[in-house]
Order: sequence, then C-alpha cells, then structure tokens
Amino acid sequence: MSGIMAIVQARMGSTRLPGKVLMEIGGKPMLARVMERAGQARKLDGIVVATTGNDEDDRIVSLCRDRGWECFRGSEADVLDRYYRAAVEYRAEHVVRITSDCPLIDPGLVDRVVGEFLAGQPGLDYASNFLPRRTFPRGLDTEIMTFRALERSWREDTNPAHREHVTQYILRHPELFRTHGVIHGTDLSHHRWTVDTIEDLDLVRAVFSHFRDLPFTWLEVLRFLESHPELAEINRHIRQKTL
Repeated sequence: MSGIMAIVQARMGSTRLPGKVLMEIGGKPMLARVMERAGQARKLDGIVVATTGNDEDDRIVSLCRDRGWECFRGSEADVLDRYYRAAVEYRAEHVVRITSDCPLIDPGLVDRVVGEFLAGQPGLDYASNFLPRRTFPRGLDTEIMTFRALERSWREDTNPAHREHVTQYILRHPELFRTHGVIHGTDLSHHRWTVDTIEDLDLVRAVFSHFRDLPFTWLEVLRFLESHPELAEINRHIRQKTL
C-alpha cells in the first residue's frame, strides 16, 4: 500500500465510554460504521485500523480480521508513534487521520479535505477541516499531512500529552509547517456528532435509525436534525474534553 492512506485510531480503553468503538449502531459496531463511511471516499488509496497491543484490543483485531481490514498494533499512549509506525509499515506518502468515535464521518468531506491538500502540493504540509477555526459539526474531523510532516513531528515532539493527539506539534508550530484550513460558510460547530458519552451514542443511533443502511451525506444529517430539534438536545450539555 502507498499513496494516500487513512489511519483510523481505535482502542477499547476509552475513559468516558469504555468499549465504545465496538458498541452497536444500527446493528453494526461503531468501528464498522466508521470504516464503511470512510471507505466510500474516492481519494483514499487505503485504510488501516491502528490499535494497541493491549489484550483488550484483541477484539478489535478480530473484527478487522473478520471484515478483511488492514490492522496495525502499536503504542497505546504514544499515538503519534502508532501513526508513524503504521505509515512506515504501509509506505504512506500522505496520511489521513480519522478517529473511531466519528461514525458520521463523511466521505465527500474527506475527499474535499484531501483534494484541497493535494491542490496545495508541492509545499503544503497539513490540512484539516477545523482550521483556522471549527465551522463543521464536531465528529466530521478530517486531517491530512505529508509523511515528512508526520515524521518530523514524531522525531521532534517531546511532549507526551501532545503525542497522544498526534498532530499537536504541527498545529502548535505554524512557523515550521505550511497548513491549510477547509471551512464551511456557516458556523455549525455547535453540533456535536462525535461519540464520547452514552448521550452522544443515543444521538448517532437515532441518525442511523432514520437513514438505515442507505448512503447519506453530512448535509442530510444536518437537515434531519434541524427538522427534529429534540434530538440535538440529547447531547447538547456534553462538553468536549480539553487537552
């Protein structure tokens, strides 16, 4: 594998909702929802699940084996190292970062972020859809970086707390990296579509219950939730963990 590779980080040991990556959403594990939706992106050359060497994550490895997904095992706490070693293993030229708690990840939006990043080559090191500020709903986060930028971060970032979040070195050093932000014309950052709590899970389950296994875009999710404002109230009180 080479070219543009998405790495989906996944582990069972979530602090707020342990085991969430395998919790059922519309009859499928959440990780399967993420992989299926991300797999619809046309600009990706491959996807690998990056989990840990912990015994509890054997279940993730088993799911990957059953579904025929590529799987890599690495450090639990040093997620930057996990990403770097997975990128080396699969000979990635560019790395897309997706997290396993975003089952509504949108393939079209992934393609847009990747496309704008590629349009900035050569020279662009990184792009995401939450720079310079978040305008998309939380839970659609997509990041892409060159292997060179990932490798430099891996080599130079000495802060364990930042390494847990992979791209903090790039985001905190604009003087070292050329970055690009993909923004939406309307600020929709108050929408919370990621899964950190049982309330988040209830909201996402309601979305998949409505669309079932039909393909749907993030804009269709937005219209559905705007027409059912009571659903957005399910997790409105949840606050994102800070670094």
